[in-house]
Amino acid sequence: MIAWMNWTPSVAIFFAVIAGLLAVMTVYELVSPSVERKGFLPIATTRGDRLFIGLLSAAYIHLTFLAVSDVTLWVALAVSVAWMVVLLRWG
Repeated sequence: MIAWMNWTPSVAIFFAVIAGLLAVMTVYELVSPSVERKGFLPIATTRGDRLFIGLLSAAYIHLTFLAVSDVTLWVALAVSVAWMVVLLRWG
């Protein structure tokens, strides 16, 4: 049924990491419910909101690196992880 997908190890790891992030955030939310707070983002957000914004940002960071640079995507990954940490902590 999913034979049309190109399930390489990289794709499987990508989806496993996203699923793991969602599972960890779900358990964290059940153990310690979050409240909306205002960080440097122009809106009040919860942890889940900041995770979603971070994942979207990571996609755009990678696309930007692909469009304007010839460096390896490991650099984009490092920038994305750093941005995600900043966003989840102070966003």
